[in-house]
Amino acid sequence: MLPYISGSDELKSKPTQHSVKELQSFGIKPDILVCRSEIEIPEDTRKKIALFCNVRPENVIPNLTASNLYEVPLLLENQGLAIAACKHLHLDNIEAKNEDWELMINNIKNLKGEVKIAIVGKYMQLHDSYLSVAESLRHGGFANGVSVNIGFIDSENITEENVSKTLKDYDGILVPGGFGKRGIDGMIIAIKYARENNIPFLGICLGMQMSVVEFSRNVLNLPDANSEEFDSKTPNQVIHIMETQKDITKKGGTMRLGSYPCHIKKDTLAYKIYEKEDITERHRHRFEYNNDFKEKLETAGMICSGTSPDGNLVEIVEIPTHKFFIAGQFHPEFKSRPDRPAPLFREFIKASKRS
Repeated sequence: MLPYISGSDELKSKPTQHSVKELQSFGIKPDILVCRSEIEIPEDTRKKIALFCNVRPENVIPNLTASNLYEVPLLLENQGLAIAACKHLHLDNIEAKNEDWELMINNIKNLKGEVKIAIVGKYMQLHDSYLSVAESLRHGGFANGVSVNIGFIDSENITEENVSKTLKDYDGILVPGGFGKRGIDGMIIAIKYARENNIPFLGICLGMQMSVVEFSRNVLNLPDANSEEFDSKTPNQVIHIMETQKDITKKGGTMRLGSYPCHIKKDTLAYKIYEKEDITERHRHRFEYNNDFKEKLETAGMICSGTSPDGNLVEIVEIPTHKFFIAGQFHPEFKSRPDRPAPLFREFIKASKRS
């Protein structure tokens, strides 16, 4: 980092020099320095850094402030980082083909309109807890030509009395993953609000589980419906522990982790979104949809549109009569990219766009 001192109108290179000196004391000798800076780095400053840090001047690469995160690779390419890296690694310097990425950046800079999305979660002290979800929403915005304005709503603060005031200005509601009982009641209230008011809703992992709990309580009239994670004594455990883990006491490595296949039923919202019957998505959870309640839930209007190939594990639920109500047991944000948004996020933003 090269701090800019506005009073003297200069960049200070001492922090960089001291950082490199510290690295060298550990036996680490950098060949290339990527220097974060708010303004253009003057040539004499680059030469000074090169001299005192024992690198070539052309290997002092400016990392200037970009208008958006995804523009950074193009800026570094223009500053010669790839050329320097290829030279040091003895690789052929193949001409970069960044046309598609440049087109994406141009589209991002020319977004029109705005979609307001509420993320209703429990880890709001640090918004970066939901960074991958937030970025995936923005990816969905890129695909739909709109900017996404995200409101981070603490589910602990949502009540039946204030939910309308809290969420009425949002075009879509998303409930993300999480663990533990704290904030669960607010998530359920937010899901109910989205369902009853025909507001586009996307549930992820815990969000999917709580959508099943909410539907069971308020549509199936099972007021004690819950997840076994939060109430092990209720007779209506619509979400329960996986059968293979009931005898495991050490919880550290017992979750269903990694990529798993999912089979999607035709003529469902999920099939319309993914446009194919077989997909894979990444998981990170321990509790599952309880198939003992499947017939009742589907009869009442919440269908299971995606399952494991053997049909034993429910992966996606949706409400066909709703404008857009879908939830997955997996984490689609793990596979979303700015130029290839996860289908669920892309279509969620599309459904949330104002007419």
